[in-house]
Amino acid sequence: MQRSKKDVWVGLFVLLGAAAILFLALQSANLLSLSFQKTYTVSAKFDNVGGVKPKAAVRSAGVVVGRVESIVFDDKSFQARVTLALEDRFVFPKDSSLKILTSGLLGEQYLGLEPGADDRNLASGDTISRTQSAVVLENLISQFLFSSTADKNTANSDK
Repeated sequence: MQRSKKDVWVGLFVLLGAAAILFLALQSANLLSLSFQKTYTVSAKFDNVGGVKPKAAVRSAGVVVGRVESIVFDDKSFQARVTLALEDRFVFPKDSSLKILTSGLLGEQYLGLEPGADDRNLASGDTISRTQSAVVLENLISQFLFSSTADKNTANSDK
């Protein structure tokens, strides 16, 4: 009888440990968001969303103020339409802007919301028109390489 009681306690301890590890893994991968705040939805269009995924953070001044709800391709404008769920307790002016940013050098991408100065605030269903797309590292490298090649060609032709 004593042995089976210890087995139950060990089993319970192992289950709690596994549940804690699962919770931490889901939380760190942004697959679990435990926010029970009411939200309102706004949308924005980007030329390139890079590696932003649904459930990515929306931050303002480093504070998470919402999450990306969905990303779809708009076949009329050939842009990505991003729908955001912002928490009700945070209000932003209508002329606010969105940027796609990266945390760290190779970290996850998130949306940075910079407040504007308009007297009217964003409401559910509004669209943020001022956006800045993701910076694609390959494009920056190719621009650098081609500009340095063009500079060398110009210097050689001047001789």
